[in-house]
Amino acid sequence: MGGNTPVTGEFNVFAIVQGGRLQFEAILFVATFLHKNPSFKGRLILGEPQPGERWDSDPRISDPEVRRLLLDMGAEIMPFSNPAFGSRYPNGNKIVGLTALPEGEPFVFFDTDTVFAGRINAVPFDFHRPSASMKREATWPEVELYGPGYSEMWRSLYDKFELDFESSLDKSQPDEYWRRYLYFNAGWFFYKDPGEFATWFLHYATEIEREPPWQIETQELDPWLDQVALPLVIHKLGGGRDIIPPGLLDGEVSCHYRYLPLLYARESDAVVEVLEKAVAPNPIKKVLKKYEPARRLIYQGKGQELRAMFDRENLPRKEKALRQQIKKARMWWR
Repeated sequence: MGGNTPVTGEFNVFAIVQGGRLQFEAILFVATFLHKNPSFKGRLILGEPQPGERWDSDPRISDPEVRRLLLDMGAEIMPFSNPAFGSRYPNGNKIVGLTALPEGEPFVFFDTDTVFAGRINAVPFDFHRPSASMKREATWPEVELYGPGYSEMWRSLYDKFELDFESSLDKSQPDEYWRRYLYFNAGWFFYKDPGEFATWFLHYATEIEREPPWQIETQELDPWLDQVALPLVIHKLGGGRDIIPPGLLDGEVSCHYRYLPLLYARESDAVVEVLEKAVAPNPIKKVLKKYEPARRLIYQGKGQELRAMFDRENLPRKEKALRQQIKKARMWWR
């Protein structure tokens, strides 16, 4: 990891946990994090949405054994209410869930479908300058024939919130090429104060949804709303792209795998080795084998069979094509 100066100050690591798939992904998240970071000095916090009028059903962890295991492993589970989004937009949990964190303490948020292959203290975070994952594709906006282009659409959002659009641009990239514009995957982000981050994130997201500029009226905001608002928050708070060196998060330290079959198909040997070692202990296996993807891919060895089907130096360029190949092989469990 070169000459990167490691972080010595304490900070909190945060993810969302709720019933269904995420409760089992949280086991993978916590197990791999603690396996690679046994002496982490901060707090490992899982935010749990609570029932309310915005939820069609109870969003909390539904399996008491999962809850007990997460706590036994060393995670803290913190409740929060989500009056803004609920069932209609579960991604909003990462926006509102930040309010569960201790005020004024630096944090790093990760999507729950993340595993760890390295030490998080090797990442030289600058918590005064927020940033987020650059592992993204051109998912939003969709430029339509005869419609507004990238510049016009993104500028309309910066103008709506009185932010400076020009200073957000990567001028090494050509005009109207998607990489020129500040755009992140919301799979991880960090800042010095969760309360301040949450305030702007919620404000921008709800205002974009309530009254979008005409330039983006035909654009889909579900599920992209968090990724539309996120660059505005980061720009507002003085952050930007490439605040930390590339290749650490979404690389040597963390892996945002999305679905377990994709992890086995495309991720590094180091990631697979850490995952399988971290979830081998019997107390974890006993609970995690209730989750079909883990039971089949990790414990029954189907993951190694799936892995043998793909050349990781020559994978399909688009994730969609990779998914189709896995499904064709009847190895897609989620």
